[in-house]
Amino acid sequence: MLVTLAAILVALVWRGVPLLELALREPTGQPRVVVPRGDLAPAEQTTIAIFEKAKNSVVSITTESRVVDFWTRNAYDVPRGSGSGFIWNAQGHVVTNNHVIEGATGAMVRLADGRAYPARLVGAAPEHDLAVLHIEAGSEQPLPLAVGISEHLQVGQGVFAIGNPFGLDWSLTTGIVSALDRELPGERGAMIRGLIQTDAAINPGNSGGPLLDSAGRLIGVNTAIYSPSGSSAGIGFAVPVDTVNRVVPQLIATGRYAPPVLGVAHDPRGDALLARAGMTGVMVLDVTPGSPADAAGLRPARITRDGRLSLGDVIVSLDGAAVKKSEDLRAALDMRQAGDAIKLGIMRNERRIEVEVTLAAGQ
Repeated sequence: MLVTLAAILVALVWRGVPLLELALREPTGQPRVVVPRGDLAPAEQTTIAIFEKAKNSVVSITTESRVVDFWTRNAYDVPRGSGSGFIWNAQGHVVTNNHVIEGATGAMVRLADGRAYPARLVGAAPEHDLAVLHIEAGSEQPLPLAVGISEHLQVGQGVFAIGNPFGLDWSLTTGIVSALDRELPGERGAMIRGLIQTDAAINPGNSGGPLLDSAGRLIGVNTAIYSPSGSSAGIGFAVPVDTVNRVVPQLIATGRYAPPVLGVAHDPRGDALLARAGMTGVMVLDVTPGSPADAAGLRPARITRDGRLSLGDVIVSLDGAAVKKSEDLRAALDMRQAGDAIKLGIMRNERRIEVEVTLAAGQ
């Protein structure tokens, strides 16, 4: 019994000493003393400065669709979706993704200060997933983003994405350039080429928002993610700003994007015929009279009197880069501008020759 009593006494003392110590300390229920910190790290200061400078130029876009009631035949607008965009110039043009506004009958653009404006569609380029809207914000419109260059981007350099993921307005995510010159199938099946891959978190609602470099300049337009779940998995894609700077001015001026014209007709079925013959390249099926290809003397395929196909010129390279199929030729021309002089590698009568062609403006 004495041993048992001794054990109980030891246990009570063991439990009671900490409680006694706590009771003798500072009164409970008081706030903890705040420990001051030093200056923010230089990287943090840079990130904050980039966001503060750019956020007012980023917009939230909501779209709507016109619905007709089957029974009453009354028409009304219903919410359709949302995305992001950014101010392009002082005239009120806003750049976003084509898939953000495609199929919509109306859109509202909301600025960071809460003001909202109805938007008018100026033009779209589905092949690059780009679209331009216009708002009437007058003299109180935010400044446009500074435009950079994407040609000299390097894997590993820092990037910053601003947008409205899941309706969480004006969110910032950071990351690096993970890869360059990626390609993805677009909404209509055509490949979107030359994309920037980044690990900066891009989620639904980020589409159309800007991708910035560490100088706060626009280097891309966030367009897609690669994820089975539909949420960011660290693989996002952006249309490079060099493409944006080529396509958007045309959309503003004409309402559509027309790549420069070479003046040859070609088709994937021609590529397939060449493949059966053990060849790669683009078969010239026809040459438009008066076109740059016509002026350069390109020769199309023709049908002989006995119904056989007589091979004409086959385009195998453009400015030294291999052209293996029709899609390669379209993509290469899309990177050029009207007035550019290009060198085509041609297979003609089993001989390779080079032809210089000056591209014309698209219609």
